[in-house]
Amino acid sequence: MAVSHKKSRMKNLGFCRLILILIFGAVFVLLLLRANTFTDLISRYSVESDDDESFESNYNYSLSFSKDLKLPRQNELSLSLEKRNQMLPRNLDMYPKLAKNHIVIVLYVHNRPQYLRVAVDSLSKVKGISETLLIVSHDGYFDEMNKVVEGIKFCQVKQIFAPFSPHLFLDGFPGVSSSDCRDKDDAVVKKCEGTPDQYGNHRSPKIVSLKHHWWWMMNTVWDGLKETSQHSGHILFIEEDHFIFPNAYQNLQLLVKLKPKKCPDCYAANLAPSDVKSKGEGWESLVAERMGNVGYSFNRTVWRMIHRKAREFCSFDDYNWDITMWATVYPSFGSPVYSLRGPRTSAVHFGKCGLHQGQSENAACIDNGVFNFDVEETDTVPNIKSDWGLHVYKHQSGYQAGFRGWGGWGDKRDRQLCLDFAKMYSTSKADVV
Repeated sequence: MAVSHKKSRMKNLGFCRLILILIFGAVFVLLLLRANTFTDLISRYSVESDDDESFESNYNYSLSFSKDLKLPRQNELSLSLEKRNQMLPRNLDMYPKLAKNHIVIVLYVHNRPQYLRVAVDSLSKVKGISETLLIVSHDGYFDEMNKVVEGIKFCQVKQIFAPFSPHLFLDGFPGVSSSDCRDKDDAVVKKCEGTPDQYGNHRSPKIVSLKHHWWWMMNTVWDGLKETSQHSGHILFIEEDHFIFPNAYQNLQLLVKLKPKKCPDCYAANLAPSDVKSKGEGWESLVAERMGNVGYSFNRTVWRMIHRKAREFCSFDDYNWDITMWATVYPSFGSPVYSLRGPRTSAVHFGKCGLHQGQSENAACIDNGVFNFDVEETDTVPNIKSDWGLHVYKHQSGYQAGFRGWGGWGDKRDRQLCLDFAKMYSTSKADVV
């Protein structure tokens, strides 16, 4: 009787152990599922990852930031966007190979989807676009902008997102902080944080983001992406309010080819005149003039020259990247910075509202999202001739050395972040002088 009772007791204990093991196993599996679900939700919310492709095959982990930098503490969205920047380009199944001497196109965007749709539609009609890589650089993350870019099917496309955009930080630098000084606050009296610009105004995160994004993008495209970090040829830079003509890519290829012979002193090649209101002279001649900010391209040699002027760029008190370049960086090269272009534009700036102005009912940038462009037959085929001569514009008007700047860039934190961007992918501190 005692033996039978002992066997029954051991059997019950074994059954209890089995139940406990099953319970712990179920709890463990549940925790794993919840963790994966949470990670998936974060991914969907912040970067909307593709579901039809494997996670590992979509990412490239070869490049990362230098550990010596004191960059702002990143939030979850910033970190997820930084991770997304390592994803491979999309549409590789349709366009598996790039042309041997392709010119990479970088489209940098902010938050004007009605503009972006026009720019993307114009790019879809550019002849030769399918042979190159289009990189879209976002100033922060905006869902509508992201959807427009995800709809691109006419070439390889890679999206990158500025992980330190002020738009991503809602409660601290580089975004808005409750302890920041505003307008013309006296930092001592108000006990607030901030360094005013030369006109006594404190930083506006929405405005400084323009210069931050451009500088971060340049450093990342040239030195931080596997797809372009070894690219020595020209890269074309355009913005969301640029309409690109069908012959733009082929014209640019011709300009790049002709530049060493026709204009060896030219630093760049442009699709449009520096005067954004001009459509060109219509001559049978190439043109060399000051570098414009619509459809500009240059190679790695020029980028290295720009990069070495990081301190000048980051310390100049103007929130506009292009005015900063014209007033301080280009003059420091020691000779006129000419850009080669054709006599007829291949790109048009159509934006009527500035990035920081937004839109209003009284000043809509594009009526109902529709804009008519005068594209003639000659704009659909290459219209630059190799036997043309060269006309050089000298002593052009515009921003020059000695201009003080419009301000908006006086805060020492912005200047330091700018310098840190220049060191993100540098292997030597000597790269930034």
